[in-house]
Amino acid sequence: MTDTLKPGGGDSSCFRKGCNPFAQTGRSKLQNKRASLNQQIIKQMRMRAGAENLLRATSNNKVKEMVLLELSYVNSNLQLLTGELDGLNSSVDDFISEHYSEDGSRYEDEIADLMDLRQACRTPSRTEAGVELLSKYSSHLPLVESRFFSPNRPTGIFFTWYDSFTGVPVCQQNLSLEKASVLFNMAALYSQIGTRSNRQSAAGLEEAISSFQKAAGILNHLKETYTHIPSYDMSPAMLSMLIRLMLAQAQECLFEKTALPGVRNHFSSLMKMAQEAAKVSEIYDQVHQSMIQMPIKDHVPFFWSTMSQVKTNHYRSMAHYFVASALLDHERKRSTETQEKTLSQVYDKFPEGCSPMDILKKKEERDRIGKAHIRRAILGHEEALRIYSLCHNLNKLDALQDILRASHQRSLNKYSESENEEEFTDYMEAPDILPKTEHRAEMEFPAAAKVKVTDFFHKLGPVSVFSAKQRWTAPRTVRCRPEDRDVGFTLKGESPVQVVSLDPLCPAAADGLKEGDYIVAVGDTDCKWMSVGDVMRLLKDVDEEGIDIQVVSLMDSNPPMVRAPTKSATFSGNLPKTYSMICLAHNDQDKSSKSRKVAKKSSFLSWGLKNKLKSASTLSLPTADHSGALPWNKPRPTFPSSSPYNDGALY
Repeated sequence: MTDTLKPGGGDSSCFRKGCNPFAQTGRSKLQNKRASLNQQIIKQMRMRAGAENLLRATSNNKVKEMVLLELSYVNSNLQLLTGELDGLNSSVDDFISEHYSEDGSRYEDEIADLMDLRQACRTPSRTEAGVELLSKYSSHLPLVESRFFSPNRPTGIFFTWYDSFTGVPVCQQNLSLEKASVLFNMAALYSQIGTRSNRQSAAGLEEAISSFQKAAGILNHLKETYTHIPSYDMSPAMLSMLIRLMLAQAQECLFEKTALPGVRNHFSSLMKMAQEAAKVSEIYDQVHQSMIQMPIKDHVPFFWSTMSQVKTNHYRSMAHYFVASALLDHERKRSTETQEKTLSQVYDKFPEGCSPMDILKKKEERDRIGKAHIRRAILGHEEALRIYSLCHNLNKLDALQDILRASHQRSLNKYSESENEEEFTDYMEAPDILPKTEHRAEMEFPAAAKVKVTDFFHKLGPVSVFSAKQRWTAPRTVRCRPEDRDVGFTLKGESPVQVVSLDPLCPAAADGLKEGDYIVAVGDTDCKWMSVGDVMRLLKDVDEEGIDIQVVSLMDSNPPMVRAPTKSATFSGNLPKTYSMICLAHNDQDKSSKSRKVAKKSSFLSWGLKNKLKSASTLSLPTADHSGALPWNKPRPTFPSSSPYNDGALY
């Protein structure tokens, strides 16, 4: 377990815990990152030069097509690498200095705290504490976005997510990708908590049910909120399938919870369990049908769809077994109203020429239909075992095989008990059982997904005023000299206070104070969070010599927008896939002499089944160095500084 300690305390509540024993807190050297990027760029340049030489030398059209494809791949890689290098050549410190006109080095600890939190989120524990850790980071992201991501210009910071099924990287300068990736990982974490629960106890089943329902709720929120994420595992079709899968597992746990105390050998109880089992089968069948649709079929692991098919047949067979037991083992009671009502709700369509009362009154009819159900149960269990044997991954699950065989044997035994050699064999088809449940699995959005957090950059002032959307002048120092205890202006508003009713002849106005200015400091006292009353108390006792106040003015917040490149290609195998804003970036930043640490470069919850690579969701905090222009680069728009944070698996 790797612990990241917040500054200022040894209390256990101050620890943020990850579970990767190899992860270290601390930022890697930025220069090493730059050197690595430059080596990769040089390699790609050599490959491009070789491809261009071959293109000029050959006259074979097939070879030309292959070379052109390779060139597009190399050029895409160059764009990703140079974009990442550009991202390293700016810093949060510079953005704070340029946009907020404050000393960026004052916020070094706050930046480190954010990076520590993000690093810990890459390896959360598979418990509610891990969910809380992701929730805290998720709650900080809107604050970070408001502080540092201006809607009027690209930030030069990229967020990376690796598709949990295909491993294809997706990069964007949009913080929405980072928000979506955290939600996806929260859902994955809940699914793992549900899978790891002890389903032999009522408490464990409750935990599993709640976890699967919360996973479904988070995935549904992700589907409805982030509709343009260019990663296929977050596409609406894939998310819909995953939601069904989570709800199917929750419904299965609800069935197990009902059966945990034991199933009463009573007509109504058996019929009820039959319909509950049919409901589980129906939901798994829906999951299987969604998994075999294109293009989901090409991305979902084969054993997922196989397992859903096995469970569809298994629970359908259980439903037929329960109905058979109720019909074969229980004689008609004198008062048949309850049994008749129960039986009428089991079938959507009765066998031809039969009614509920006929089945209950006539033992021969009841036995005939009961045997039909038990035969169908046997066939269903045999089909489940056949499908199980076709999947190599499922063959490793010995416990599943034992359950399927035991259920099959139980149905065979029931058929043997009811078989009479003297009777004529009637191979009628048992009717379908109507699915019904008293406890339906529902999506649940966890309260833990939204937690209150303290803004790391609280010192910058109220985020509603001091944000990336607003543009400010640099702080100006104005000498405020009261005349007859009158400073020559009044104040209004919440924090920070604003100058109104300015006397144009007062000393402050002569020194440069303007109406509408915001007071950010009085003397050495920071006033960004002070109310009107607090600021007036600082000003009322000023002597004739006066006091210096610092003010800022709001500028035009809609400068001409500089457009950045909007498309590049990501390759999967030999075929290009085009996504919006495909660039790759990852960076770390040097720390000050305090030597706070923020982790090696490691994956961000790489739980993908196909993707053996770790996810490289990386928060970039580059430093200012605009000397990284390369000779092959096209002219690119440059900015005085860039915003802070950059970057992004499943089950």
